[in-house]
Amino acid sequence: MKTVKLLLEHKSGAIITIGADEPVRRAIELLAENHIGALPVVGETKLVGIVSERDYARKVVLKGRNSTQTRVSEIMSSPVVTVVPDDTVERCMRLMTERRIRHLPVVEGEHLIGIVSIGDCVRAMLEEYEREIDDLKRYIAG
Repeated sequence: MKTVKLLLEHKSGAIITIGADEPVRRAIELLAENHIGALPVVGETKLVGIVSERDYARKVVLKGRNSTQTRVSEIMSSPVVTVVPDDTVERCMRLMTERRIRHLPVVEGEHLIGIVSIGDCVRAMLEEYEREIDDLKRYIAG
């Protein structure tokens, strides 16, 4: 089974984060600009939360709050469910399913080193299944 470390090696770009005191509108702009669904929230280089499109929809839009006056800290999910580089894709999928989340920040010690999404995990599992099927076909063909 693939590890989180291998998933991160195939992802490109820097980790996009936001500060807890930033307005929610800035978080939404970053999500849209970068075509992503969640942002790790950092405070003085430490991961303090995560904010997603779902948080915005449920905690700002549905409650009639103002996205320029509401701070990220008011709607972020905390504490954050995280994984480490040695965790397997299978463990990530289990965590995401059990916790009903779609993004997992990856930490090493107290340092944020990446983020994996449900899409990253599904893609990795499909690649593994395709490889297994090809191996079985070759074995049967002889």
